[in-house]
Amino acid sequence: MLLALVLLIILVVFYAALILPTQWLKIEHVHYSSELGIRMLQISDIHVEKARITSAKLRRVIDQLKPDYIVVTGDFTQKAKHLPKVKRYAEAIGGAGIPVFAVLGNHDHRLDRDNLKRLVDLLNASGIQVLQNRSVLIDNKFRLVGIDDYGSKKSKIKAAFQKVEPHMPAVVLTHDPNVVLELPYAYHYLVAGHFHGMQFNVPFLFRYINKGRLAAAGIYKGLHRSKQGPYYISKGVGQAGPNARFLVRSEVTLHEL
Repeated sequence: MLLALVLLIILVVFYAALILPTQWLKIEHVHYSSELGIRMLQISDIHVEKARITSAKLRRVIDQLKPDYIVVTGDFTQKAKHLPKVKRYAEAIGGAGIPVFAVLGNHDHRLDRDNLKRLVDLLNASGIQVLQNRSVLIDNKFRLVGIDDYGSKKSKIKAAFQKVEPHMPAVVLTHDPNVVLELPYAYHYLVAGHFHGMQFNVPFLFRYINKGRLAAAGIYKGLHRSKQGPYYISKGVGQAGPNARFLVRSEVTLHEL
């Protein structure tokens, strides 16, 4: 009887500490005065093969928040067999009647060339416009600039900013926030993901896992500022590696700019 009670306690603690944070979605609210007057929902690091936040849940959040724009900052999947699941998420996000834009992440770039094209095509077909080192003018108010993944050496910063007009506000989407250390251009706001908020809230973890200079300096989530402007790092929706989180909940973020 005592052994059964101990095992039950262990299972409850295991679930509460490691599994529940992957299922209990947190909606972060960030207010930053950029004078753009927009509400932008950021979804990052879905990692469909290990996501415990369903596509239906994300759609309910979108319908609840009713943002002006949605941005997805990379890492949909790294395996072609999961592309049908990516399509379900893409259709849920892209079918909400809200403009959606995305960039690719390092896991996406692990797909071979043909399957990476399949990923981009299915995202575009689902209403999610993929910005690969290019920008789009949004409502004649600001430029949305998509920089491809820095860690995969796919970033072409000059090409991404090529069409940004002088004095036009620029909002930047990227996956790996380390790119801010290389940006020569000023921007109004930047959003990224990649670090999962550490995923396991263990002190000094990123001293032993190489995630670049930002993470090594203790910058791996939340709002920060570089020489060129403010940037936000999302804790993301899904998981990489172990399908668990420790004291780090899954997140989507509503940016009011």
